[in-house]
Amino acid sequence: MIKVSVVIPAKNEQAGLSRILPELKRIDAVNEIIVVDDGSSDDTIEVCQDNNVTCISHPYSMGNGAAIKTGVRAASCEVVVFMDADGQHQPCEISSLLDMYKSGYDLVVGARDSSGQASWFRHVANGIYNKFASWMTERKIRDLTSGFRVVNREKFLEFLYLLPNGFSYPTTSTMAFLRSGYSVGFKSIDVLKREGKSHINLFKDGIKFLLIIFKIATLYSPLKLFSLLSVVFSLAGGSYYLYTFITTGRFTNMGVLLLVTSVVIFLMGLISEQISTLYYKK
Repeated sequence: MIKVSVVIPAKNEQAGLSRILPELKRIDAVNEIIVVDDGSSDDTIEVCQDNNVTCISHPYSMGNGAAIKTGVRAASCEVVVFMDADGQHQPCEISSLLDMYKSGYDLVVGARDSSGQASWFRHVANGIYNKFASWMTERKIRDLTSGFRVVNREKFLEFLYLLPNGFSYPTTSTMAFLRSGYSVGFKSIDVLKREGKSHINLFKDGIKFLLIIFKIATLYSPLKLFSLLSVVFSLAGGSYYLYTFITTGRFTNMGVLLLVTSVVIFLMGLISEQISTLYYKK
């Protein structure tokens, strides 16, 4: 039987932890439970003590991704299960994720359906993430942002320096695994209603959403995105040239600018592709 370390990042999630920790302790495969308290102001630490699980506290809130880094460094098992502390992820689903992991995967992601999204904004945003990532990787990505996952610890540590300290660690780690040729699987899970209030801010995280879209591209294959943009500018420049030639019989500066821009964008993509390759040199 595989022994696993469960890593749970938590910030003011005493209600969710009170529900899931007792269930986790009853699972035979779970060798250790590590809760990373990310600057909580509630009774998160006390709940961990009452359930006799390891609790590592940050002196201040450093972010969800930073908590994941702390937890995986402290984990002692070869296999690590990441899950959220808000009560949405059910410990009983761990066995099915582990079964898929044992069949030969390096990373198994618990994939949610539309009913498992916290809000309409999250549902739309995650849908765009999945479609964009599927286009980049040419493989169907069912849930890019799920925080419920089983992973090989040693391989996860290879990409620790790439992971942001914020909420986009699932996106970054999934794309990094795919880019490196590691096997990634998706297993359907049922998600419960979260305990407490979400830490996601619609407007603040809307800007992060756009940045993550570009990060997905640069992590996997920036040339693919830059080539698409280059073609768009090239077509725009060519079309504008034909329009001005037919209507005025001359080649305008705007047409030149669009065509030159398309070349510059392509060359930027080529350089970015080489830099991206260095990320996965090992």
